[in-house]
Amino acid sequence: MRALSIRQPWAWLIVAGHKDVENRTWPTRFRGAVLIHAGQRPDPRLAEIRARVLAEFHIEIPEHLDLGGIVGQAEITDCVQRCPSAWFEGPYGFVLRNAKALAFRPLKGKLSFFTVPD
Repeated sequence: MRALSIRQPWAWLIVAGHKDVENRTWPTRFRGAVLIHAGQRPDPRLAEIRARVLAEFHIEIPEHLDLGGIVGQAEITDCVQRCPSAWFEGPYGFVLRNAKALAFRPLKGKLSFFTVPD
């Protein structure tokens, strides 16, 4: 199965069912189920993101966020350059549906999409 590495807290926001689009600088034609991998390091703006998400969306991001492994799964249904989602920043957005958290599984990530062994 394919996986996509995403820095925390974005990975948590996706698998918790809050964030419905993943912003990227590159497009994809991939559609289907994808594992959500939390990168080894969180977004360097983590404190700022926590405050903004709480103020704008009334979502409290947990203090502990798993790093360096699979944290969930979602379905990519589209890749867009415009989107009504409040989470869209572009220039490309992978539209996500049916996101869910999975038991944490440590795994080294890679750039772009990568294949996860069974």
